[in-house]
Amino acid sequence: MSLIYDSLRAFAAGAACCVLYAATAYSVEARITIHNFSFKGDTITVPLGTTVVWENDDDIPHNIVATDGEFRSSALDTEDKFSFTFNKAGTFDYFCSLHSFMKGQVVVAP
Repeated sequence: MSLIYDSLRAFAAGAACCVLYAATAYSVEARITIHNFSFKGDTITVPLGTTVVWENDDDIPHNIVATDGEFRSSALDTEDKFSFTFNKAGTFDYFCSLHSFMKGQVVVAP
């Protein structure tokens, strides 16, 4: 009986390990830097489930606003970050509402 119990326990531990690995193996992050009044990497294509991180590298505040209202950051001071995870495919246009000429786009592939 002990051999069966030990085998089941080993199997369960191995299965849990694989489930945890699978959940983290596909975690993707992309970065966009705000510098000199522009989004560096203004158009990026990412896989579904990607977390995009914007970081302000300018000396003045900026924000990130999706044109469809899907996401909106507060004003980001120098070195502040904002992130959003894209869980649906599509094209997401965004801009800085403090400087409306600053525009970017995230394309999420299925």
